[in-house]
Amino acid sequence: MTGNIKTPLEKLPVTLRDVEAAAATLAGFVKRTNFDHSRTLSDITGAEIWLKFENLQFTATFKERGALNRLSALSADQRRQGVIAASAGNHAQGVAYHAARLEIPSTIYVPVGTPTVKIENTRRHGATVIEGGVTLEEAASLAKAYGASRGLTYIHPYDDPLIIAGQGTIALEILSSVPDLDVLIVPIGGGGLISGMAVAAKTLKPGIEVVGVQAALYPSMYNVIKAQTLPMRGDTLAEGIAVKAPGAITSEIVRALVDDIVLVTEQDVEHALSLLLNIEKSVTEGAGAAGLAAVLADPDRFRGRKLGLVLSGGNIDPRLLSGVLTRQLAREGRLSRLRFDIVDRPGQLAAVVAVLSNAGANIVEVSHQRIFTDLPAKDVVLEVLIESRDRAHLASIIKALKTAGIQVEVLG
Repeated sequence: MTGNIKTPLEKLPVTLRDVEAAAATLAGFVKRTNFDHSRTLSDITGAEIWLKFENLQFTATFKERGALNRLSALSADQRRQGVIAASAGNHAQGVAYHAARLEIPSTIYVPVGTPTVKIENTRRHGATVIEGGVTLEEAASLAKAYGASRGLTYIHPYDDPLIIAGQGTIALEILSSVPDLDVLIVPIGGGGLISGMAVAAKTLKPGIEVVGVQAALYPSMYNVIKAQTLPMRGDTLAEGIAVKAPGAITSEIVRALVDDIVLVTEQDVEHALSLLLNIEKSVTEGAGAAGLAAVLADPDRFRGRKLGLVLSGGNIDPRLLSGVLTRQLAREGRLSRLRFDIVDRPGQLAAVVAVLSNAGANIVEVSHQRIFTDLPAKDVVLEVLIESRDRAHLASIIKALKTAGIQVEVLG
């Protein structure tokens, strides 16, 4: 893909005028989130990083922009009948919240396995939530059939000009704050967010580069635009962009306006999510961290450039977040599990603990196993979970143990 616009902007299904009209509709009802410079992330990546905190919307997701714009266009009869949507969680919350505010009954289908936090938040906004279908596509099919039988208006999560225009208001806010950006880096699921943002950005500043990011496990738009057939499978941390079939409207706009699409691994996303929490003190879900993940995965591409990243959502299950942070600590050598095969006699555990303590390790957990082991009856397995400052510190701890004649195996 190149930076050349392949279809005239005025002939696309969504125009800057549509985005500006959406901005007027949203004014006073959707938060104009901060777009702030991150000095520390800029130092780490070698690029100038600016972050759009859409995870700080009332529903913790940008999705309420498009949802409100679409709901506001309903006729009086459609409002009385009610609406239905299918969503992995964020579109659901946007629809549910603004439907309740506009006194429109709403029903939401979510795929089985959607994070509990997203389901509960959707119910809290007053929607009827139905779990059905393994994938978002299956949930959408069920939702359409259910809605058709009850006269409900289906609110598409991304392939709708009004939805796209609503999401595009983010680019208006970004460029009004920092007009000299070089690149916008935007997560892609079905494509609604990047389509709307690309329309606004490329119209206002034709030379700006727009880069989309997808999880490597779900490269749907990547496949469409680059004529690839990469498989889509598995559970991704970025479930908010785990879409198997991007929209027809969004694909047309992406093909015309988006300069490139890159893929990020699960480890890239975990690393980015951890940095955003530890450095920016901001909770993001996997999809929300995708933009930073792309920069971390290919720093040479973006070095020295001024980047705008969208933290698209912050709805992540606390237990999952805890696991991600713990895994990242292990990767950085700050949390390690050590195994010792020691003789079962008094003083052996104390000797190991003394060396660890003197080396500056913090002992988090100790497991002393005599029964479920294939060691001789007079030996035991000792496993110790320790905290260290970094990998260099961990290496010095291992060296101290071996110097003391204590054999150790680092399990992770």
